[in-house]
Amino acid sequence: MKIKYTISFVFIIAVVIIEKESNILSKVSDKLSLKQTPQTPLSWFHLRQNVSSVQILPEIDFSTYLEAKWHSKNTTEPSAGGKHILLLAMTRTGSSFVGQFFNQHGDNMFYLYEPLWHVERMLTVENKGTNASVLTQIYRDVLRQLFLCDFSMLEDFIQPPPKNHLTVSLFRRESSQSLCDDPVCTPFVRKVYERYHCRNRHCGPLNLTLASQSCLGKEHHAVKSVRIRQVETLRPLAEDPRLDMKFIQLVRDPRAMLASRMVAFASKYEHWKQWERAGDIPEDDDEVRKLRGNCENIRMSAEAGLRQPHWLRGRYMLVRYEDIAMFPMRKAVEMYRFTGVPFTSKVKDWILQNTQASNPSGGVYSTQKDSSQQVEKWRFNMPFKLVQMVQRVCGPAMNLFGYTFAENEEMLTNKLISLIEGRTFL
Repeated sequence: MKIKYTISFVFIIAVVIIEKESNILSKVSDKLSLKQTPQTPLSWFHLRQNVSSVQILPEIDFSTYLEAKWHSKNTTEPSAGGKHILLLAMTRTGSSFVGQFFNQHGDNMFYLYEPLWHVERMLTVENKGTNASVLTQIYRDVLRQLFLCDFSMLEDFIQPPPKNHLTVSLFRRESSQSLCDDPVCTPFVRKVYERYHCRNRHCGPLNLTLASQSCLGKEHHAVKSVRIRQVETLRPLAEDPRLDMKFIQLVRDPRAMLASRMVAFASKYEHWKQWERAGDIPEDDDEVRKLRGNCENIRMSAEAGLRQPHWLRGRYMLVRYEDIAMFPMRKAVEMYRFTGVPFTSKVKDWILQNTQASNPSGGVYSTQKDSSQQVEKWRFNMPFKLVQMVQRVCGPAMNLFGYTFAENEEMLTNKLISLIEGRTFL
């Protein structure tokens, strides 16, 4: 009798959930004036066309809508041993280099380099009024689908739109071995595709269906992204029973980050270059406020991760770029141990070949460098007045991560004085 009542109760709950999801989809569809039929289901394409409408619907719980859409589309079983790794970072923290630690794992790892670039480009460049919270939710939903090897949602953001799931426009495809190996590397077709040099191979347009099949054939999946600001926004991924998420947050001395950005993105950092040459630095300038905001985002995310709330316990790791640059093999082994993925000889060989390069190639985006020489190179190129400004606006983050303040120009350029404290982040 108890079993009978239990089954009845579960059935009633299931009906309520289904009706709730149906009502949510109906509300969104009505508000956006979308006609949802079996032939034209509500999709990101429709939302993209009406993104401004979504932002002015406070009565619609957008995250609940995403969850309903997710439940209706995905019924796969929980992960049975495979790991899902998200490398979180800001630009110019060495994330491309560290991402290769996982890309080089071997045939059992599917790695994606900055897939959210397409989302950011469409929703912030083409739709300048996109709400930040909506963008964060979309980021999370796209990541979820990619970890489940579903590329359909990402396709909605690739420009020009893929035709028959074929595209030549995936951002930095060549940074992913899985997208440059058979069977995803389809035969070279026409000269228009010659720009796709994948590991010294000529590949045709990327077939996203083949990419999905390749992804499903791999046990472990990793994504590198510089577009997620707060690890707390990723809680639904950590609690998804189909995923076994591991979050690695990579940080770097903000003084070194600024120095690197001034080289890599010279045109965007013209203000800083002018201040470098002459004149005082106004703390109320938009560029200075942006730097402060970036540092605060990094600090708050790291503090949330280091608190280890129950949903993040055992899933979060904080790593400093400087420690990786000085001890790449040791830190790579630690990261692999944290993720639960076996450390392979391929990764070891790649690290040995790419951390002792005396004449690195590839420019500012190169992953081949004498890593130990990169750690404090900025100290001898950045004027002390810029260093002082960064220390003022990024002080809390620097204190958290163990970066020592340079008190004067002599201390800044003295090679015998380290500006990196020994720290262990548990």
